[in-house]
Amino acid sequence: MKAVLALADGKYFIGKALGAIGEVTGEVVFNTSMTGYQEILTDPSYHGEIVTMTYPQIGNYGINLEDVESNRPFLSGFIVKEACHFPSNFRSEMSLDTYLKDNNIVSIEGIDTRALVRHIRTVGAQTGIISSTDIDPDSLIEKARKAPSIVGRDLVKEVTCSEPYQPTEGLWTLGEGYADCKQTQSPYKVIAYDFGIKRNILRNLTSLGCDVTVVPATTSAAEILKMNPDGVFLSNGPGDPEPLHYAQKNIQELLGKVPVFGICLGHQLLSIAAGGCTYKLKFGHRGGNQPVLDYKRQQVEITSQNHGFAVDEKSLGDDIKVTHINLNDNTIEGIQLLSSPAFSVQYHPEASPGPHDAQYLFERFIDLMKEHKKGGKNA
Repeated sequence: MKAVLALADGKYFIGKALGAIGEVTGEVVFNTSMTGYQEILTDPSYHGEIVTMTYPQIGNYGINLEDVESNRPFLSGFIVKEACHFPSNFRSEMSLDTYLKDNNIVSIEGIDTRALVRHIRTVGAQTGIISSTDIDPDSLIEKARKAPSIVGRDLVKEVTCSEPYQPTEGLWTLGEGYADCKQTQSPYKVIAYDFGIKRNILRNLTSLGCDVTVVPATTSAAEILKMNPDGVFLSNGPGDPEPLHYAQKNIQELLGKVPVFGICLGHQLLSIAAGGCTYKLKFGHRGGNQPVLDYKRQQVEITSQNHGFAVDEKSLGDDIKVTHINLNDNTIEGIQLLSSPAFSVQYHPEASPGPHDAQYLFERFIDLMKEHKKGGKNA
């Protein structure tokens, strides 16, 4: 069945329907990872986005339910050059197409993804539409132009959990699965804000001995402090951080009272809470090969990233120290507050998918909580 991808600027591509039949709008972006499509599909940070995979064939190793990063796919749509309909892997449970159909994800294959990505890199990420029910390009371009932008929208409330919960799943080992990390006498109680959290973040924390409680994004600072945590974690999540005033206010009220560690959207929210601001990148950083320099260790790490906004360095005051930069474009990749036990990174140290170069950051959070419990200075 024919399907069409149309962009708000008038560009369109004709391909074949993949996954669910229907019509969907979102911001069209691209991810450069060669593998990890299943983790990308189920990352809540992609809510509101139509994701293009730059690698030409996607779906080779199928889908297995053990590798999902949340309870379902959250992205708006999916674009691939060629979908593998007959996967081969000992862990595969179903094909990519079946998984997309089962989860009602409208997708398209058979278009020139290289041309699409070059176009996005030139003009920037923009609103688009995939349809297998309306295949008139002019009609779809008009719909794309009328669709809401991702800027200024609160997408976090659409992906956050409704009730607190306590994860006990640890890191995965081949042949053994996920470790059982139910804590009985943990030295570190961590409250994790769910702005769109990935499961592998939680697995890293529990595997290091943390007793983790995940709470909805709107949970007040007062409620958090009543839980008497040793640390607060600010998760990844979708969209624009600027309209999330409730989150910024809660973080401000927590600073100086408890150690704070933020990732991705959590990094942006911490920066805003500390007086900074953010801006939208032309086409964002999405992939598993972004080089980042850690000033403290004077080491370069290859990182997994997924974000369309960045922190404006010119907006940062004297209380914020830049700790990491992106070596491709010199954008800020990490900060540390000088007057509070708080730090954050823009990238994803938990990988899934991606390299494991930055997993030391979870241990840095443990050290920060340890130092704070002793009454010491900021780690």
